[in-house]
Amino acid sequence: MTGSDAPPSFRLAYVPGVTPSKWVRIWKERFPLIPLELVSVPSGEAPALLMDGGADAGFVRMPVGREELSAIPLYTETTVVVIPKDHLLAAAEEVSTEDLAEDIVLHPLDDSLGWERPPGLPAFERPETTEDAVALVAAGIGLLVVPQSLARLHHRKDLTYRPMTDVPESRVALSWPEEKTTERVEDFIGIVRGRTVNSSRGRTPTPPQPKQEKRPASGGQRRGSAAGKTSSRNPRGGASGGAKGAKGAKSTGGAKGAKRGKPRGR
Repeated sequence: MTGSDAPPSFRLAYVPGVTPSKWVRIWKERFPLIPLELVSVPSGEAPALLMDGGADAGFVRMPVGREELSAIPLYTETTVVVIPKDHLLAAAEEVSTEDLAEDIVLHPLDDSLGWERPPGLPAFERPETTEDAVALVAAGIGLLVVPQSLARLHHRKDLTYRPMTDVPESRVALSWPEEKTTERVEDFIGIVRGRTVNSSRGRTPTPPQPKQEKRPASGGQRRGSAAGKTSSRNPRGGASGGAKGAKGAKSTGGAKGAKRGKPRGR
């Protein structure tokens, strides 16, 4: 298959922590001839990627920060603090910002919570990525506050996490350039919103096929033909039966009546 003959693909970006497998599976079921390409992108670079045409749509963390991008909020994540398993906070069920007052809290450059300064004591330097920050937590240099999906993504056996009660939460949304709301984008929006295949705002449904006229079964033709033959014989049979009855009346009833009416001569 040449490049010009290849079917158009749909490019879907996603930021770390988002698992698009459910929506990808539905896309493949509904549009098996249209390949879906996944594009992994850091949270901070996702809006620029969409604006530059690197993907048709993407799962991003809000706010997207671009007026040209449309966004459909999908869900809000729990915020957690990543700590060593032997940390004192590991015994707590929930943690507040006050509980972190005496700890160094790392603030990676790809922070996904959007705050200017996290709680606790600041570190001397900001790690490049969340993954780097998790490694520093394992080294005992500080703690890290992130959405729960990122804590799971970078899980380590020597670390654990606890939910926080009074910190910002991360919202995940489906976003795309407003001026490029193509048919493919509408198709994917329909999938994310849970629309059915034949939804008027989803992909154009298959038009109903014309109903075929029912043809009589061959057995019915035989029964009808046999009935026709029987009905065509019935008049003759009825006439024949009537003739026989009349003949019997004349030869039997009439003769007997004549014999009774005439006295015997002596």
